[in-house]
Amino acid sequence: MQAGSPVTEVAVRYGVSRQTVHNWRRRYEADGIAGLDEVSRRPHRSPHRVAAEVEAEICELRRAHPRWGARRISFELGERGVEPVPSKATVHRVLTRNSLVVPQEQRHVRKYKRWQREAPMHLWQMDLVGGIFLADGRECKMLTGIDDHSRFLVVSAVLAVPSGRAVCEAFAAAMRRYGIPSEVLTDNGKQFTGRFTKPRPAEVLFERVCRENGITARLTKPRSPTTTGKIERFHATLRRELLDGAGPFADLPAAQEAIDAWVHAYNHKRPHQALNMATPGSLFRPARPQPGDPAPAPDSPAVPQVRATAPAESAPAAPLAAEVVLPFSQNAVEFDTVIAASGVLSVLPRTQRLRIAAKYAGHAAHVWADEFSVHVQIGGEHIRTAASNLTVADLEELRLRGARPAGPPPVAVTAARGKKLAAGAVVELTRAVGGDGFCQLGGQALKVGTPLARRQVTLRLDGHLVHVVADGVLAKTLPSPLAPDERASLRGARIATDPLPAPAPGPISVTRRVPRDGVVMVTRQRLRIGRTHAGKTVHILVEDTHFRVLLDGEELCLHPRDDKQPVTRFRAYAARTSTNEVSTKS
Repeated sequence: MQAGSPVTEVAVRYGVSRQTVHNWRRRYEADGIAGLDEVSRRPHRSPHRVAAEVEAEICELRRAHPRWGARRISFELGERGVEPVPSKATVHRVLTRNSLVVPQEQRHVRKYKRWQREAPMHLWQMDLVGGIFLADGRECKMLTGIDDHSRFLVVSAVLAVPSGRAVCEAFAAAMRRYGIPSEVLTDNGKQFTGRFTKPRPAEVLFERVCRENGITARLTKPRSPTTTGKIERFHATLRRELLDGAGPFADLPAAQEAIDAWVHAYNHKRPHQALNMATPGSLFRPARPQPGDPAPAPDSPAVPQVRATAPAESAPAAPLAAEVVLPFSQNAVEFDTVIAASGVLSVLPRTQRLRIAAKYAGHAAHVWADEFSVHVQIGGEHIRTAASNLTVADLEELRLRGARPAGPPPVAVTAARGKKLAAGAVVELTRAVGGDGFCQLGGQALKVGTPLARRQVTLRLDGHLVHVVADGVLAKTLPSPLAPDERASLRGARIATDPLPAPAPGPISVTRRVPRDGVVMVTRQRLRIGRTHAGKTVHILVEDTHFRVLLDGEELCLHPRDDKQPVTRFRAYAARTSTNEVSTKS
């Protein structure tokens, strides 16, 4: 260029603009060859850059709280009066610039369908979590419950033994404090449901408490923890912020005290990102008393009604009118004893003895007793229920002998022996149905039908009728063979406290194991399923006009129904070489 080449020609030769060539020439004339080195294009001043003192405060907050992200730090700066408040993106750039976060590639995680209840107290998510260690080496579990709308922790009880009774007592304490929720969502743990109890489903105490208090108990699909994602996410926060650094607690009260303090801060001080940085306590509202609710009966000995009250920190409202019903007597006691070699169990030697089967001689038995009923359990299995001969003084004597106050009874209260039942009283008892479909009631054979053969049923005597209840479903109603004044003398009779269940909805369901030829029989009608399904167990819905065949919940085929023959066999039997069988509800 200095040799006489035009500026335009040099610009074309090197593929740059004429202005760039003129800049190169001026820089060369001013500084020589060093002037042609690449220089920074960064502006000398940036009026929109975050102030140095704010950047330093961001770094200090991150170092003091390593688990705080950009959103939380931005929120905390606003709480401390920083103006203007830096955005989440600005805070993240500051953290990256100062090597306080590790840049990583964006991961496209699985997308979930998110849901949330519209208001507080509509749904509580509940679960058990472990990892709470004591100094003596024991590991305890904690029952946790979170309000689905507000993320407010309603239950945080440390349990030495996570039994069904301990779970129900903690659940009842939360309902006394905050009120009764409309629904409860849990996993399929044995403390929450008996749907997987062998050999047949059963109702556990938690389900009974929900039913008696009008709470809809919902269960997650097996192996689907994302359904209760809110409570699972809380468990992760609990471990990260408290349990991982706490170490073993001195004892159970010390663990409960530490967790209560942390939960109070979580509810009322810690902002929640899912709530747009609001605290759970600011959105949670406990249940309020409804006008016109009847007052509970305070003197009911068999089923005392516990009145829940609102917490002091929530609002100075009047006590809640909702009632948490737990089925146990205030005078009830329970104790452990050993059955004598003669098979007799002495509740109180001079007052009441119960004759148990001789095969249980020498076994340890758990006795629950009050002035109305005596229940005997051996190895966790309910063996006997009898009317009580004990008075309040006798129960006090049992306490002096070492008996302890009792929780809920295994079954309902029995009818008072030798006393006349009140008019309209409903009595129920449990009986085993023989292979011929008959059971014994007051020395008389009562035919309940072969579909209930070899099953335990509940007979509910209401006036001149007998209602047969199987697996919580009303299976049949028959005329009663007994006079009303004979009901109190029946073995194992107890006062019915639960409402009569509804009949099974929808069509009758039976199961069949598909043989080699692929043809099964239902109500004397041949249904061709197909050889490809040989060896599989199918469910068949017997409807008015057709049979609907299902396999693993999916419909295989539909067959017209030729006649109205009754269903007499409900079960699907396994291969002849096996003694196992699969049974379903009728």
